[in-house]
Amino acid sequence: MTEVKNGDVVRIHYTAMLADGSAVDSSQGREPLELKVGAGQIIPGLDREISGMEVGETTTVTVPAQEAYGPHDDAKVQTMPRSVVPEGVAVGTRLQGTGPDGQQMAVTVIGLDENQVTLDANHPLAGQDLVFDVTVVEVVNG
Repeated sequence: MTEVKNGDVVRIHYTAMLADGSAVDSSQGREPLELKVGAGQIIPGLDREISGMEVGETTTVTVPAQEAYGPHDDAKVQTMPRSVVPEGVAVGTRLQGTGPDGQQMAVTVIGLDENQVTLDANHPLAGQDLVFDVTVVEVVNG
């Protein structure tokens, strides 16, 4: 068997779940995800665990929030005038915008009334521990 090491380009199948078992994302039914191990292309906690696995191996990895999308940051939640969002926006809507530094960012509408809107710029999975079932399908080069 071929053991995966940092710098290898691998193809993996994965299923990501919240700690309660509810599915978040999966590569099942699509092409495997191709990535360079150790290059920071996926969340750190999962990237580290793939190194040392063997082709064909399946494992379950629990990734704490700190090593996934980070903790929920209250400073990224802001209330603004309702006029900053388009008409027809509802709670739960994801919007793209430009941050104060000019960088593109995504926000989620988490509160809304006739005068103001509350926007959350945290990743939707921030603060969540994640569980991955991951299978190394192949090492493309190493």
